[in-house]
Amino acid sequence: MPPLLENPWLALFLFSLLGYLSGSLPFAVWITRAVKGVDLREAGSKHATTTNTIRQAGFGPGALVLILDLSKGFLPVYLAARAGVPDWVIGLTAAAAVAGHCWPLFAGFRGGMGLATAGGGMLSVAWLAFVAGIGILITLTLAIRHSARASVLTGLLLAPVYWIIGLRGPVIWMGVFSGLIIAARFAVDWRREYRELWLDRPSSSKK
Repeated sequence: MPPLLENPWLALFLFSLLGYLSGSLPFAVWITRAVKGVDLREAGSKHATTTNTIRQAGFGPGALVLILDLSKGFLPVYLAARAGVPDWVIGLTAAAAVAGHCWPLFAGFRGGMGLATAGGGMLSVAWLAFVAGIGILITLTLAIRHSARASVLTGLLLAPVYWIIGLRGPVIWMGVFSGLIIAARFAVDWRREYRELWLDRPSSSKK
């Protein structure tokens, strides 16, 4: 470990700052505005997410946003993990990136929901954690038919499920910290009627 990072609190400050600033890059806002000249936070679900980008600007821009949002979580967590800092610091670095995505410094603190950025962080340390998280989300969305509620429950279940399937180390911390932020972020949409994902719409729903 570099001497500068031997103090875990200093390491926490530096990597959390890196994570938050990385997460604060509002790619969905920038790309949608460049392609369509609109602020997607004022249309559709009014969230700076991949799915809302697809709705407002098309599949290509949406796919690009997804890749960039994954990278916002991947890069700071990858660097923290390779620096040899404690597992809990890695977990808080991931959470800082998710928080940056949800409340971005560079977009008036109005951002996305954090799922892709959290997924990028998971992918950087354990592909199984990434796959398991997607599996939980899809299963709950199909069962509940409401992506916001499914996301709240996914956030709360990440750490327990990771523990059950044998994942340990930074993944557990990431599941706890990032999961709680995701649950809190999606809780505001618990009663919303607008369905952002295609697969969470009841057959009788028109939107």
